[in-house]
Amino acid sequence: MKIEKVIKSYIPMTETAFYILLSLTVPRHGYGIIKHVEELTKGRLVLGSGTIYGTLKKMQRDGIVTVYADEKRKTIYEVSDIGKALMRHEMTRLKELYANVMQHEEEFK
Repeated sequence: MKIEKVIKSYIPMTETAFYILLSLTVPRHGYGIIKHVEELTKGRLVLGSGTIYGTLKKMQRDGIVTVYADEKRKTIYEVSDIGKALMRHEMTRLKELYANVMQHEEEFK
């Protein structure tokens, strides 16, 4: 899938998709992703296996993650170059959001 089509389809990203990709800076299996997201969010976000595997399957179909089996035949997921480009776009969007939060936070106190 072309990056423009992926960007249009995924941005703004769901929190689930964002944290899954953020977890794949190193290759991980599904349970490793679930645990890493839980750790990153200090337990605020606990992903169920149905949610994570459904999202990973869609991401694999769209070329955002690559999948292979390790020596124990566990399925390992890794972010692809398209996935990295998608994350760069989303991070730019989130930085703008954050800058606007910081600029206008006082107005809502």
